[in-house]
Amino acid sequence: MSPDARYPSTPSTDAGWHLQRITAPSRLFGANGLRTGPDGRIYVAQVTGSQISAVDVDTGRVETVSAKGGDIIAPDDVAFDTDGNLYATEVMDGRVSVRERTGTTRVLRDDVPSANGITFDRGRLFVGECRAGGRLMEFDLDGGAPRVLLENVPSPNAMEVGPDGMLYFPVMGANEIWRIDPAGGQPQVVAAGLGVPDAVKFDAHGFIVSTQVASGQVVRIDPRTGDQSVLAQLSPGLDNLTFVDGRLFVSHFTGEITEVTPSGTSTLLPGGLNWPLDLTVDSDGDLYVADGTYFYRVGADGELQTAGMLFTAGYPGFLRGVTACGPGEFVVTTAADTVARYHPGAAESDVIVAGVDQPYGVALAPDGTPVVVEQGAGRLLAIRAGAVDVLADGLDHPVGVAFGPDGAPLVSVAGAVVRVAGSTVAPLVDGLDTPQGILVHDQALYIVDAGAKELIEYDLGTAHRRTIATGLPVGPPPGVVPKPLKGMPPFSGPQGPFAGITAGADGTLYVSADGDGSVLALRRSGIAS
Repeated sequence: MSPDARYPSTPSTDAGWHLQRITAPSRLFGANGLRTGPDGRIYVAQVTGSQISAVDVDTGRVETVSAKGGDIIAPDDVAFDTDGNLYATEVMDGRVSVRERTGTTRVLRDDVPSANGITFDRGRLFVGECRAGGRLMEFDLDGGAPRVLLENVPSPNAMEVGPDGMLYFPVMGANEIWRIDPAGGQPQVVAAGLGVPDAVKFDAHGFIVSTQVASGQVVRIDPRTGDQSVLAQLSPGLDNLTFVDGRLFVSHFTGEITEVTPSGTSTLLPGGLNWPLDLTVDSDGDLYVADGTYFYRVGADGELQTAGMLFTAGYPGFLRGVTACGPGEFVVTTAADTVARYHPGAAESDVIVAGVDQPYGVALAPDGTPVVVEQGAGRLLAIRAGAVDVLADGLDHPVGVAFGPDGAPLVSVAGAVVRVAGSTVAPLVDGLDTPQGILVHDQALYIVDAGAKELIEYDLGTAHRRTIATGLPVGPPPGVVPKPLKGMPPFSGPQGPFAGITAGADGTLYVSADGDGSVLALRRSGIAS
C-alpha cells in the first residue's frame, strides 16, 4: 500500500479464512475545493473526511495537512492569504477557519450557513453561502461582522476575482455565472445555459475556466463576450479546479484529480470510494455499493461501475442503507430522511416513506416487508402499505439490521447486537465496541465491529463466538475521534459511518472498508476468488 494512503492497515484473518481487497483503497475522502498553495502543491478540501491534503503535481505524493478529528470540520473550499495562512470554509458547521503557517487553527466566523466558496484578492477575503438564498460577503479579517455584497443568491459556489477586478462566481441554482463589483452594485450575468457550474477560476489569458458538476464538462468562457468552448468532457461530479504554473487540474467527488491539457487528460490521483457505506448482492449475484452520492455495481475485476449518482435522473438522494428486493430494484435509506424503492436501470425512484429520523440499515422481513433502523429516534420500523409500525424503540445508536433464522429482527446498537421479539428487546451478543453492519448467513451472525476493527462470527445455534478478521480498515484510524458531520441541506442530512456487510451465494462475505475506501472479500479456504 502507498505510504501516503489515507488509512494504512494490515488486516489479518483467522485460520480457514482469507481476505482480498476487490476494489483499490482510496487516496482521499473525495475531492472538493482545490487551491494552489504557496509551495506549488495542490491543497484539496475533503468534506466527508474532514481533511485537507496537499498533493505534489509531479509525483502524486499526498500529505495530510489538516487531519480527520482535527480542528477543521468538513472543509469544502480553501484559500491562502499573502502570508501563506490557509482559510477554509466548513460547510456543515457554517464556519470559516484560519490555519496559520504555525499550524494553529482558529475560527474566524461561525455564523455562515453552508459556507462554501472562498477566495482572497489583494488582502480582501470573500466568502459565499452555497444555499438557496445564499449571501456573498467580504469578511473582516479580524473576525468582525462581514460586509454583505449580495443576498438571496440561489446557491453561489467557488469564486475568484477576475483581471478586471470584478468578483466572478457560479450560481448553481440559476445554472449561470455572475459577476459583481466588490465595491457594491448589481450583479451581471456572464454566462448561462451551462452544465451546473460549481467553480470558476481564471487562466493566464484572462478567460474563465469553470467545472460543470452535472455535465462533467470543463468549460472556457470569454468574460467579455460570454463565448464558450469545452476543454474536456469528464464524468458528472466535477467540483473545483486550480492552475499550477499554467497546468490545469480539476477535482471530482470520487477523489479523482485530473490534469486537463490541450491534447487530452491524464489522471494525477485516481478516484475511488468515498466511504463506502452499505452493500448488497442482487439475484444475479452482482455486488452493489452505496457510497452516499454514488451507487455502484462492482465489476468482476473490481471496477466501480456507476449505476447512479446525485446528478443522474431518479437518484433518491445521499444513500446510506441498501438491500436488493428484486431484479434491478433496491430498497434504500437516504440522508434526506426517506426510504425509497430505487430502479437505477430505469432512472426512477419512489419514496415509500419520508420523515424518518436518520434511517440507516434496511433489511427485508421474511414476508418482504422493509424493516429500517431509525437511528435519530432510536427505533426499528416496519414499512407496510404506506404505514409505519414501530417494532422497537429506546435503542441506543442503532445502525444495522438483519433477520435471524426464526424471523426475529436483530439490530446492532452501541456495544451489542440485540434481538427483537414482540415487545421484548434482549441482548444477543454483548461486549462489543461499535458494531455496525450485521448479516445472517448459514446459521451464523456476522458482525462488523468498527471500533474494534474486527469481523466476528457468532453461531446462532451454539452461541460460539470467534473473531475471523482483525485490523480491518473500518471506522476512523486508531486514536482518531471524528467530529460529527452535520450534513448539507438540501443535499443531505447528517452523514455518519456505516461499515456494511453482505454475502454472495457462495458464502463470500463482502465488507465496506470505510476507513480506506475499499471493499473487502472474505472467503473460507476452498472458495475460489
